[in-house]
Amino acid sequence: MAGSETHYILPRPAFDKPVKVLIVVAPYYKDIADNLLAGARAELEAAGAEHETIEVPGALEIPSAIALAHGMANYDGYVALGCVIRGETTHYDTVCNDSSRGLTLLGLQGACLGNGILTVENRAQAEVRADPADQNKGGGAAAAALHLIALARRWGGATRGVGFRPASEEIRLAGGSEGPASA
Repeated sequence: MAGSETHYILPRPAFDKPVKVLIVVAPYYKDIADNLLAGARAELEAAGAEHETIEVPGALEIPSAIALAHGMANYDGYVALGCVIRGETTHYDTVCNDSSRGLTLLGLQGACLGNGILTVENRAQAEVRADPADQNKGGGAAAAALHLIALARRWGGATRGVGFRPASEEIRLAGGSEGPASA
């Protein structure tokens, strides 16, 4: 059982400039979503991050809302919160896979996000994972977003010199003259 294992948790990152995070939550299971939100907000506030929360109808809409915000707003990172509990149909598999895939693709495109969408077999599993005093998966998702924001800021100013150098720079690098070669 995962709840009885101990896990290493990275120290909370520190920021020298303000951090602004959007929390996108699907409150389909309102009590579980509220606990996820409490954990995420506590983690963000402990890091000094400003945050805003929006609600969407379900887990499938979370990646779309984050994609819209990532392209149209000015957030440093995102926290995705929701819960999918297995039911009697295969819809569970679709919602779990597609919401996770959407968030992964956003991350690969540069969105700093933490995935706190619970995918569980039953309500009891969701309650334990969402509880800020227990597994605190909302706080964990917020921490993940903060760590990715810290990495993005660390590497944000780095450049790799992609592309071609001007001919005059190539000549200087080779030890030649500053101007074009004479014939």
